[in-house]
Amino acid sequence: MAINLRLARNLYTRIKAGLSGRGFNPPLRCAQLFGNCQLSTVNSMSMFDVVAIGAGMAGLMCARQLRQAGYAVAVVEKSRGPGGRVATRRVQGGRADHGARYLEPQGDAVRGLIEDLVDRDLLKLWTDTVGEFRNGEIAAIPKSCYAAPDGMNAIGKYLAEGLDIWYGRRVQAISRTDNQMWHLALEVTDGNLDKPQESIAKAVVVAIPAPQALMFLDSDIGLQPDFLDKLRSIEYDPCIAAIAGYPAAKQQDLDSLNPLRKSVFFPDNSDLDWIGLDSSKRIDLSQPVFVVHSSAVFAERYLEAVNLEVAGRELLDRAAEYLMPWLKEPEWLQVHRWRYAFCRNSLPVACLPAGGNLPLVCAGDLCGGDSLPDSFASRIDGALRSGLAAANWVNSQLSETGV
Repeated sequence: MAINLRLARNLYTRIKAGLSGRGFNPPLRCAQLFGNCQLSTVNSMSMFDVVAIGAGMAGLMCARQLRQAGYAVAVVEKSRGPGGRVATRRVQGGRADHGARYLEPQGDAVRGLIEDLVDRDLLKLWTDTVGEFRNGEIAAIPKSCYAAPDGMNAIGKYLAEGLDIWYGRRVQAISRTDNQMWHLALEVTDGNLDKPQESIAKAVVVAIPAPQALMFLDSDIGLQPDFLDKLRSIEYDPCIAAIAGYPAAKQQDLDSLNPLRKSVFFPDNSDLDWIGLDSSKRIDLSQPVFVVHSSAVFAERYLEAVNLEVAGRELLDRAAEYLMPWLKEPEWLQVHRWRYAFCRNSLPVACLPAGGNLPLVCAGDLCGGDSLPDSFASRIDGALRSGLAAANWVNSQLSETGV
């Protein structure tokens, strides 16, 4: 299976233009079968060539590739917006990135995306040096870090342009129809009933963490045991993200401190993984805002906790020990739990087809384990590459069946 990355610098330009690489010429679409290019309805049921489950990096890239090639594609997403773990949330008078910290040019896919986003003024170089805390000192590590002034979710919004995305929809069940298509039963998570609650597709792309996928795939729908065993083997590390705001007067303290404190890693710490001055990414700076990411060990202790503020306070206490004492006294605090923050043992494949006579394939950071050395940046690159590989695989399956 070939991944279309031979010209990484023009990758996203090619996708936008609908030129998705050699052999990507789908034969017959839903439009030709049911008479509507974007969406067809038979017995009040929405029908597509492809449904992608999950609007993270892999799902968006796959859907974008297939749509530009002419397929009728829908994306089902349980959240309110695109991007998955490349996430931003509203905070007191501003925004903060509580998921992906930044992008760094590691891997062909991410490099191509960075260049495209920089050209569109959606991404800026945030810092070219990060700090690494060891033995009581912060060492300088060269690293080009690109961030979005309007929030990292601007990346997902850009990739989602032109796509038919059903937000507030969680897949409850998937089954086979009598005429050999996939039927998806959907749960409404946001109270919006404008979109249908079920859909039919010739092919399905599952681009969400493996444990979430197994909630509807691990059932008697004829999937091969080897495929399900591979999904069950995938493990994830959790992370607690604490977002804290401080009085504007504290900005003067920051201006006089070591600039490495903009982004600091804690490789040997049992509780802390990373601390970032998130407000330094913003053009409209109003007050210092820090984001603290926990270690996986720390997050495991609070995996089922109801009150996450306790975890957030503990993280700030630890941050205050190593950086500035006043970090333990924020004006406000928000805490988010990422249950599936980092895939621990991604599979050494570009994407994971289910096998069988109906096209279904898994994609995301659960794949691509052999593409790059394990790092935060390589996981994003792997997800993008996996989405492209899944699009190529789906096209090959639909081309073979002639539908």
